[in-house]
Amino acid sequence: MSKLGFKNLFIATLLLVLSSYSFSADITMPFGEKAFEIYKTSVEMRTAEGQRQVPTLARYLASEFKKGGFPEADIHVLEIEDTAALVVRYRGDGSLGKKPISISAHMDVVDALREDWDRDPFTLVEENGYYFGRGTVDDKLGMTAVTAGFLRLKAEGWVPGRDLIIAFSGDEETTMNSTKALVNEYRALTDSEFVLNADAGGASIPESGGRPASFGMQAAEKTYVTWDMTFRNPGGHSSRPREDNAIYDLAQALAKIQSYKFPVSYNDLTLAYFKGTGARTEGKLGKAMLNFSANPKDSTAIEILRANSSFVGTLGTTCVATMLRAGHAENALPQSATATVNCRVFPGTGVEETLSQLKVTVNNPAVEFVLLDEVTETDASPLRQDVIVALQKAIDVKYPGLAIIPSMSSGGTDGMHFRAAGIPSYGVNGQYSKSSDSFSHGLNERVLVESFYDNIAHWYVLLQAVAGKD
Repeated sequence: MSKLGFKNLFIATLLLVLSSYSFSADITMPFGEKAFEIYKTSVEMRTAEGQRQVPTLARYLASEFKKGGFPEADIHVLEIEDTAALVVRYRGDGSLGKKPISISAHMDVVDALREDWDRDPFTLVEENGYYFGRGTVDDKLGMTAVTAGFLRLKAEGWVPGRDLIIAFSGDEETTMNSTKALVNEYRALTDSEFVLNADAGGASIPESGGRPASFGMQAAEKTYVTWDMTFRNPGGHSSRPREDNAIYDLAQALAKIQSYKFPVSYNDLTLAYFKGTGARTEGKLGKAMLNFSANPKDSTAIEILRANSSFVGTLGTTCVATMLRAGHAENALPQSATATVNCRVFPGTGVEETLSQLKVTVNNPAVEFVLLDEVTETDASPLRQDVIVALQKAIDVKYPGLAIIPSMSSGGTDGMHFRAAGIPSYGVNGQYSKSSDSFSHGLNERVLVESFYDNIAHWYVLLQAVAGKD
């Protein structure tokens, strides 16, 4: 056969494969209306810390799975402190002879206040091609897509070759105690070969629209750690100022932390990320990525990358002040001043080394650092060909041939606790968005309506690709 014949045969085969997953990615697609119903109901529950709505959402989802044909014995609402986790097992026939796969997402959100938003954050609003509302992206987008995928596949009579396990947490945005419980106390329900994380992954659409440059698969996370940094003082009457002042001491310390840049760090994963992304990024930013991947000591490349908030976190450890509190009366000298400093520590750097550097930077023996929560440090997940192949099938439905580039998240997700428990985690959510639409944790969170349904289709294909018998 000629080369042209082989090429035509390949194209025909590819089209045949893709046609088996053909769909219209909008509300008219199978289970499109059900997906929207679940999404709207979920977004309109204020599942923020202190609201005690996560158990309500977990029970609602559990009822949907029960109505969808999942046995009660395979549906578990686990109430943990004032939140809840949800575990649902989709039983396979065991024909693949492999351990289950878990799929993680979280039901809670960062809180939002009506007076701050243009629209009610807990009313799903469709406007100008977007869905607006708290959690429309983080993470009720992924949670809904996984739920809809389970329900649709069950309704179609699909039987996987291995078990699939939903493991939805209820406090990912705060303590992650429900995630820790899922991988420790309830390990018998969630034990799996690896995890597909619906709270990470995706691709950036150009601002003018069109095809993304690549798809980022999360395979590592920086260590999340927070300290309270405090200065104390005897205080006194504000009419008799002292030379030393807790607020001024704190201000000077924060200015030093602001000016300090942690050493550049890198590993095989981040170098591969910059090489792959740089080849698909135009202008001086793309050139800087390629130069850094070839020479991580290139000072010009480092300066360009550090100036971009989207990439500074990939170059090493970062620490930033996020909260302040000081004083006790307007007519009294402050007896204490505290700043909350949040750090994202590059894998392998170490939390203790980071704290030591902060103390050196502040250079004031009077400073007190108090660790606010338990720290989880993890290494990168090994890159698995079976995950990459399955993910490629899901991506190809929307963007055939779009390259997958492994990445490290600067933010923290439930994936860290699965990795810490010995279960590799991969961020594979099919979120396609513009950089200008990134409002997770911020005001007026939104997602493109088209991208919502694209993600529903993405998970429908991905679940079959990763656990199908063919």
